[in-house]
Amino acid sequence: MKAQKVRRTIVLCLAVASVAGVGIFAGLRVAPEALAGHGPEERTPARQGTGESNPANNFHLHVCAFHVAKSNPRFQIEAYHYCGPHNESLHQCVIYDTYGANAKLLGVEYIITDELYRTLPESERKYYHPHTYEILAGQLIAPGFSTEKEDELMKVLLTTWGKTWHTWPDPSTPVPMGEPLLMWSITGDGQLDPDLLASRDKRFNVSSDAIREHRQSYGFKAPNIPPPTSIDAAGRQWRAAEPDEPTRTGGR
Repeated sequence: MKAQKVRRTIVLCLAVASVAGVGIFAGLRVAPEALAGHGPEERTPARQGTGESNPANNFHLHVCAFHVAKSNPRFQIEAYHYCGPHNESLHQCVIYDTYGANAKLLGVEYIITDELYRTLPESERKYYHPHTYEILAGQLIAPGFSTEKEDELMKVLLTTWGKTWHTWPDPSTPVPMGEPLLMWSITGDGQLDPDLLASRDKRFNVSSDAIREHRQSYGFKAPNIPPPTSIDAAGRQWRAAEPDEPTRTGGR
């Protein structure tokens, strides 16, 4: 794929809606107007349908980070995630290339708790990427949240896992082309192009370095795990080798 030769930003945006989440995301929501000015068209997506039976209404979060293709860490793509709770252990998301009109539907992501992840067979775990590094490194942010509310969210997300497939692997093509692409997360220092991070920080008027320093108060050091060595390699949260346990900073 031609786009695999180009490093691009992948901004993950879990969209905002006016309903509250449940379970692991209970009560973590922000007003829709908080999205204004944070995207290509500087407006929130239109909502169609008002009935509670409309699953498209069940979105409530907006967070931004960076992801890469598991098979090729050089391939990075901008994407916006619109998510809502399925139950206390699972959130489900649809992914677009923008939150403006006529956005391209890129794929889906499922976010699960660590407890649920541990029940999966080994053959299934290889599809799930960890969120640990991107949170502690300050790469995952929640625009529109206060620092206190963002901390509450990030501490909940810290040990969750995501399974992301892009069925429109290269959004520069006029129609979806090729097989679905399994996406992964940034898991260590030096994996993300610093220009991409600087561009995202400028867009949202934040400092990832300052956020990283603040999140040391969570009590854990950011892990430093190399990219997967193969498409079948399982994810690691804290260390590249056993035991996969955190290193504490002494924070609370």
